[in-house]
Amino acid sequence: MAWVYLIIAGMLEVVWATGMKLSEGFTRLWPSIGTIAAMIISFLLLSVAMRSLPLGTAYGVWTGIGAVGSVLVGIFFLGESSDPARLFFIALILAGIIGLRYTS
Repeated sequence: MAWVYLIIAGMLEVVWATGMKLSEGFTRLWPSIGTIAAMIISFLLLSVAMRSLPLGTAYGVWTGIGAVGSVLVGIFFLGESSDPARLFFIALILAGIIGLRYTS
Protein backbone atom coordinates (compact mmCIF):
# COMPACT_ATOMS: atom_id res chain seq x y z
CA MET A 1 0.00 0.00 0.00
CA ALA A 2 2.97 2.33 0.58
CA TRP A 3 3.70 2.37 -3.13
CA VAL A 4 0.12 3.36 -3.92
CA TYR A 5 0.36 6.26 -1.45
CA LEU A 6 3.70 7.27 -2.93
CA ILE A 7 2.41 7.29 -6.51
CA ILE A 8 -0.63 9.35 -5.53
CA ALA A 9 1.63 11.73 -3.60
CA GLY A 10 3.80 12.10 -6.71
CA MET A 11 0.80 12.83 -8.89
CA LEU A 12 -0.34 15.44 -6.40
CA GLU A 13 3.11 16.99 -6.65
CA VAL A 14 2.40 17.50 -10.34
CA VAL A 15 -0.93 19.09 -9.41
CA TRP A 16 0.61 21.54 -6.96
CA ALA A 17 3.52 22.41 -9.23
CA THR A 18 1.05 23.17 -12.02
CA GLY A 19 -1.12 25.05 -9.54
CA MET A 20 1.80 27.26 -8.56
CA LYS A 21 2.21 28.21 -12.20
CA LEU A 22 -1.52 28.90 -12.56
CA SER A 23 -1.72 30.83 -9.28
CA GLU A 24 0.67 33.46 -10.71
CA GLY A 25 2.73 33.75 -7.54
CA PHE A 26 -0.23 33.03 -5.26
CA THR A 27 -2.06 36.12 -6.53
CA ARG A 28 -5.08 34.17 -7.84
CA LEU A 29 -7.33 32.80 -5.09
CA TRP A 30 -8.68 29.46 -6.34
CA PRO A 31 -5.50 28.17 -7.96
CA SER A 32 -3.68 29.17 -4.75
CA ILE A 33 -6.13 27.27 -2.55
CA GLY A 34 -5.91 24.20 -4.81
CA THR A 35 -2.13 24.37 -4.78
CA ILE A 36 -1.92 24.52 -0.99
CA ALA A 37 -4.45 21.69 -0.58
CA ALA A 38 -2.54 19.48 -3.06
CA MET A 39 0.74 20.27 -1.24
CA ILE A 40 -0.64 19.27 2.14
CA ILE A 41 -2.16 16.02 0.88
CA SER A 42 0.96 15.18 -1.14
CA PHE A 43 3.23 15.66 1.87
CA LEU A 44 0.91 13.65 4.11
CA LEU A 45 0.82 10.72 1.68
CA LEU A 46 4.60 10.89 1.25
CA SER A 47 5.03 10.74 5.02
CA VAL A 48 2.71 7.71 5.25
CA ALA A 49 4.65 5.96 2.47
CA MET A 50 7.93 6.66 4.30
CA ARG A 51 6.76 4.60 7.25
CA SER A 52 7.70 1.47 5.32
CA LEU A 53 9.84 2.65 2.38
CA PRO A 54 13.45 3.82 2.60
CA LEU A 55 13.89 7.60 2.67
CA GLY A 56 16.01 7.79 -0.47
CA THR A 57 13.69 5.59 -2.48
CA ALA A 58 10.49 7.32 -1.38
CA TYR A 59 11.81 10.84 -1.85
CA GLY A 60 13.54 10.01 -5.15
CA VAL A 61 10.43 8.42 -6.62
CA TRP A 62 8.20 11.24 -5.34
CA THR A 63 10.35 13.98 -6.84
CA GLY A 64 10.88 11.97 -10.02
CA ILE A 65 7.16 11.55 -10.58
CA GLY A 66 6.73 15.25 -9.91
CA ALA A 67 9.49 16.24 -12.33
CA VAL A 68 8.41 13.96 -15.17
CA GLY A 69 4.73 14.77 -14.70
CA SER A 70 5.36 18.51 -14.56
CA VAL A 71 7.38 18.43 -17.76
CA LEU A 72 4.62 16.46 -19.49
CA VAL A 73 1.96 18.92 -18.29
CA GLY A 74 4.15 21.73 -19.61
CA ILE A 75 4.54 20.06 -22.99
CA PHE A 76 0.93 18.96 -23.47
CA PHE A 77 -0.97 21.83 -21.85
CA LEU A 78 1.31 24.85 -21.54
CA GLY A 79 3.06 24.83 -24.92
CA GLU A 80 6.56 24.11 -23.62
CA SER A 81 9.30 22.62 -25.78
CA SER A 82 9.37 18.91 -26.55
CA ASP A 83 12.73 18.73 -28.29
CA PRO A 84 14.43 15.32 -28.41
CA ALA A 85 17.17 16.19 -25.91
CA ARG A 86 14.59 17.22 -23.32
CA LEU A 87 12.63 14.01 -23.85
CA PHE A 88 15.82 11.97 -23.55
CA PHE A 89 16.63 13.46 -20.15
CA ILE A 90 13.06 12.93 -18.96
CA ALA A 91 13.47 9.28 -20.01
CA LEU A 92 16.60 9.11 -17.83
CA ILE A 93 14.62 10.38 -14.83
CA LEU A 94 11.94 7.80 -15.56
CA ALA A 95 14.60 5.08 -15.71
CA GLY A 96 15.86 6.24 -12.32
CA ILE A 97 12.37 6.02 -10.83
CA ILE A 98 11.94 2.49 -12.16
CA GLY A 99 15.40 1.54 -10.94
CA LEU A 100 14.67 2.80 -7.43
CA ARG A 101 11.39 0.89 -7.37
CA TYR A 102 12.99 -2.42 -8.27
CA THR A 103 16.03 -2.10 -6.03
CA SER A 104 14.21 -1.29 -2.80
